[in-house]
Amino acid sequence: MSGKIIAGGIVVLSIIAGIAIYYLQVYHYYEEVDASGEQVMLTLLYGAPEPILAEGIEAIDATSSPIRYRACFTTPMSQAMLTETYEPYPQAEPLNAPHWFDCFDSQEIGLALEQGEALAFLGERNFAHGVDRVVAIFGDGRGYVWHQVNEEMKK
Repeated sequence: MSGKIIAGGIVVLSIIAGIAIYYLQVYHYYEEVDASGEQVMLTLLYGAPEPILAEGIEAIDATSSPIRYRACFTTPMSQAMLTETYEPYPQAEPLNAPHWFDCFDSQEIGLALEQGEALAFLGERNFAHGVDRVVAIFGDGRGYVWHQVNEEMKK
């Protein structure tokens, strides 16, 4: 009988731990960023990052990791103008966002990048040590930002 109680206790504790870990990873560490102070930056082809025209910025971040930043915005700037002015980011791989941050769909962004419907640009190299800020912009002006581990950290 005591074996069943111990096994039941282990199962209950495992369920509680699983729920806690899920909550911490998906909800607790993330917080919405005050968009009034946010700017979307792109790195010039032969220069430093500069702000671009961006409207309707929604962003989330977490202090627990430098790669948890995600943002969505719109821009009136054309892809043609952007490619002539800003540094491309060919190894862009959008990271998943929590399901409740529904403006950011990493699968849609990744597929659009593969098919050429969206273009990726370097927002800022080494935004945090070994982490680049990447910006993807669709032809219709929708834009997305995330942090991605760069080659320095992959070595």
